[in-house]
Amino acid sequence: MKWPPGKGGPNGEAAANETLTPAMRLMQLQARHRALDNKITEMQGFPYQNQILLQRLKKEKLRLKDAIARLKDEMIPDLDA
Repeated sequence: MKWPPGKGGPNGEAAANETLTPAMRLMQLQARHRALDNKITEMQGFPYQNQILLQRLKKEKLRLKDAIARLKDEMIPDLDA
């Protein structure tokens, strides 16, 4: 499948000169979060994996979860306004 110019690459990355909308950024963060979750699950299947790497991946996954929550909060309008 060919990707139109300016519409991002096969993994959904935007070009360096393209401005990301909040929705596009949210989709990117969610995709990275899912990929990390899959990698962590895969690594946990083998008991003698690198535990330090596994711990770093879990921290990165939590950081992404927080970033996703913040971005969702920014996208949802304040009902009190």
